[in-house]
Amino acid sequence: MSVFVMEIGTEELPARFLSGLEQEIASRFEAALAAANVEFGTLNVQSTPRRLALTIENIDAVQREAEEVVSGPPVRIAFDAQGRPTKAAEGFARTQGAELDELFTLTTDKGEYLAVRKKTGGRPVQEILSEVAPEIIAALPFPKKMKWGSGDFTFGRPLRWVLALFDSEVVPFTVAGIVSGNETCGHRVHGPGPFEVSGADAYAGTVRDKCHVTLCAADRRRVTVEGGDALAAQAGGRILWKDSLLDEVQGLCEHPVPCLGDFDPSFLELPAEVLLTSMESHQKSFGVAAADGSLMPHFLTVLNMTPQNSALVKKGWERVLRARLEDARFFWKADLASDFDSWLAKLDSVIFLAPLGSMGDKTRRLERLCRWLAAAVAPDIQEQAARAGRLSKADLVSEMVYEFDSLQGIMGGIYARRKGEDEIVAQAVSEQYLPAGPESPVPDSLCGALLSIADKADTLAGCFGLSMIPTGAADPYALRRCALGIARIMLEKGLRFDVRELFRYAQEGYGERQWKLEPEQAAEKLHEFFVLRLKNLFVSQGHETLLVEAALHAGADDVWAAGARLEALDRFSKSAEFGQAVLTFKRAANIIRKQGQEEDGGLDGCYDASLFEDEAEKALAGALEDIAPDFEARWAADDYHALFGLLGVLRPAVDAFFDSVMVMCEDPRIRRNRLNLLQSLVQRLGRLADFGALQM
Repeated sequence: MSVFVMEIGTEELPARFLSGLEQEIASRFEAALAAANVEFGTLNVQSTPRRLALTIENIDAVQREAEEVVSGPPVRIAFDAQGRPTKAAEGFARTQGAELDELFTLTTDKGEYLAVRKKTGGRPVQEILSEVAPEIIAALPFPKKMKWGSGDFTFGRPLRWVLALFDSEVVPFTVAGIVSGNETCGHRVHGPGPFEVSGADAYAGTVRDKCHVTLCAADRRRVTVEGGDALAAQAGGRILWKDSLLDEVQGLCEHPVPCLGDFDPSFLELPAEVLLTSMESHQKSFGVAAADGSLMPHFLTVLNMTPQNSALVKKGWERVLRARLEDARFFWKADLASDFDSWLAKLDSVIFLAPLGSMGDKTRRLERLCRWLAAAVAPDIQEQAARAGRLSKADLVSEMVYEFDSLQGIMGGIYARRKGEDEIVAQAVSEQYLPAGPESPVPDSLCGALLSIADKADTLAGCFGLSMIPTGAADPYALRRCALGIARIMLEKGLRFDVRELFRYAQEGYGERQWKLEPEQAAEKLHEFFVLRLKNLFVSQGHETLLVEAALHAGADDVWAAGARLEALDRFSKSAEFGQAVLTFKRAANIIRKQGQEEDGGLDGCYDASLFEDEAEKALAGALEDIAPDFEARWAADDYHALFGLLGVLRPAVDAFFDSVMVMCEDPRIRRNRLNLLQSLVQRLGRLADFGALQM
């Protein structure tokens, strides 16, 4: 078995491109080889900023052969009356590259047809790779592509060389004017090259030993972490590793060398969040913490070379970081000299969304909405919640957030503490943007949770009023994330209020204005959108779609209760009696759904016991009345597991009713009374789940 190696050499690619490129080139080669009937063992892709390397091991040298029967024209058309081949037969043979004597008659259900056996495959795999490799390289997707020189070829960055080896032989092709060969280039300082690679199996060793390049991303990460931890331990601290930054840093270098730098301890007067943001955002460096968690006057950066004079390089990094920290200290002192009143006044000049007013308008709406939410779930913090709503966006006009926009909210909380605001208010302001994504935590504090909900609800209500509704992949205002954030907070914090009322109150906060959708229409679309997001959230947590739909159809306005009912329904679905219970109660729900609308005046669930004719309907009514107090008590206690357990008490009476009672009898009074009896059953069970949505 053979080995194929291809390396695409480029100018430095952005680190964010690398992971996607590895997946793309792997999937495209796998698909191309499968389509060509070429068998192979393992396919591995590795990348650095200057190269994308593909290795395919145990690949066949020759394409797998196959034989297929190709049918042509019917025999009656292929030959004339004297049995001589017609132009149809001759054309078929010519098209298939066959001689007339190679054709034969194929008998099928539709008749006899002329046919030929064709052998496919058997081509050298090197030929196939010569064809597919340049096509795949040219088709690789990038967020942005560029041209260089006078050509029309586009790629993420200019191509500089292409190595392609099948064992020891070059796989010849040309892409972007570059002819593939057996040479690679190395690290710009430690081994620029070019270096000749004797064969595919020698590629990895050449890159490691001559090019001085660490090809594997996991190895670069390991070298960085191990070296950084050792340097920090010598200084008596530990590195504050951040996975996203670590991924970026390993994608910025081919020859990682950790370096520990220092900064003036006087900068420790700045908040830790500011120091870390300065290091991470601008210098791609990590902070160092002492045993007690406090920051130390050190930082860890990762060089892309082993310097001849480490002290000189270290000094250069320290000088650049010092300039950043000096700026941060200036912003910090300027912000401390300001007050919230001046910032709030400036917010009236900052646009939220043009048709929705300024950020000042938004904070006044949040003040009102936070007060309403707190009245519903935590009356003792109404004033703090309202104050947090009003101050929530004040830091947007601060000097620090203007420079470091990722600190919005965080700096607001820090400034609130420094300017004497209540700790509840300060923490809420700092947590207002949580959760920032599916893996992000919800706010720790109750007040922070209320502010986050209010902020997201205000944005949703305004955007839906303007008909800015997400479609497909387009969601420029992150409304899906807003809806999921509200749902997660309500579920994880156990907050109980009507989400319809939340959106209605948020909508009212905008007052009279020109909307693109009528308020009632916008509110309905917003509720549908929210319930769909809630459904997606539950399904992503591992619940079956039908169970989720059954729980949400029974009511989704109280999000926490919907989640609790779903958990109980999920547990009930794993019990032995679930299947029969679904069939029984679904039958009742379907009868009411189909027949209830045909009854004049509809059904209200009120029945007259004096109209009962059969013992089974009397027994069902008795069973419903017997469990009613227990049902209501358990409902009030949110004991949904016990409520589903009550179905076992009801089911025998319901089964007996269906076995012996004709619901749709001719007497309209008796029929209506029996339908109302079933309606009473469905009304009660419908609070738990929509059994009609379940299938067995």
